[in-house]
Amino acid sequence: MRLSQVKQFCVPLLLTAMTPALADAESLPLRPTPIPQTTNGVPHMQIGIDVVPDLAEKLLQRVAQFPGVSLGETRISMPGVVGFQFDEGVSLARPDVIVGGLEFAHLHADGSLHASLDPQLARTAIDAGWAVAHPWAMQRDGWEGFVMIFTPTTESELEVVVQLVENSYTFITGRSLAN
Repeated sequence: MRLSQVKQFCVPLLLTAMTPALADAESLPLRPTPIPQTTNGVPHMQIGIDVVPDLAEKLLQRVAQFPGVSLGETRISMPGVVGFQFDEGVSLARPDVIVGGLEFAHLHADGSLHASLDPQLARTAIDAGWAVAHPWAMQRDGWEGFVMIFTPTTESELEVVVQLVENSYTFITGRSLAN
C-alpha cells in the first residue's frame, strides 16, 4: 500500500481517535458529535444545547492566558456573555475583521462562541461540523470568516475549540501564540 493510500484510509480514523495538535485547514478533524441547530437571525444562538460548565471554565482559563487579552462583559452581544477583548495598544494586523471595538470573540451562556477566523479556516471549520457562519458574515467586507463555534461537549472537542480561538487571535494580530 502506498503512503497516499494509507493517509486516505488511516488518517481520518486517527483524527477522530486523538486530539489534533493544531486546528488549521490541514488538520481540523470532523466533529464527532451532532451539529447543533441554530437560529437564523440575531441573536444568533444554538437551539437545545446546554453548556458543560467545567469545559466553559477551562476555555475561559485558557483564553485568559493569551497575551494582550482581557476577559470581561461583552461590548457587542447580550448581557451575560463574556467578551474576549484585546488590551489597548495591542498591535492588530486585521482590525477590519473585529466585529466591535477590540472584542475579537465572545462566549455565550450556552458554551458556543462567535469569533472571526481566516475565511479559509472558517470554511474548513464549517465543513468539519465545528462552526456555522454568522447570519451577518457576508454583509460586511472582512466578516467572511465570522462564525459561531459550537459548544464543546468533551475534553477533545474543547482542544479543537481552543485551537480555533487561538487561530482567531493569530489571524487578527498576525502573531502566533507559540512565539
